[in-house]
Amino acid sequence: MPNPANTRWTISVSRETDIVVRSFLAQRGLKKGDLSKFIEDAVRWRVLDQTIAQAREGFADMPPEELTALVDEAVTVTRAGPGKARG
Repeated sequence: MPNPANTRWTISVSRETDIVVRSFLAQRGLKKGDLSKFIEDAVRWRVLDQTIAQAREGFADMPPEELTALVDEAVTVTRAGPGKARG
């Protein structure tokens, strides 16, 4: 029975990519169904990579000391948890 939380994709890749990925998975003892998990993981990593690159571009002109202070403040607020006032 299909999982309603999943969406089915139809994708096309080169024959070479197909062979490389399936060989990679087979060498690690993964089964045919693990291809979907592998693709999902790869997509998540790529989205994270693009998000980080975009953030870096946005802060490229900021002086390092100011960026460090901003990161320190964000870490402090995050560690304090929801609903905590900044101090």
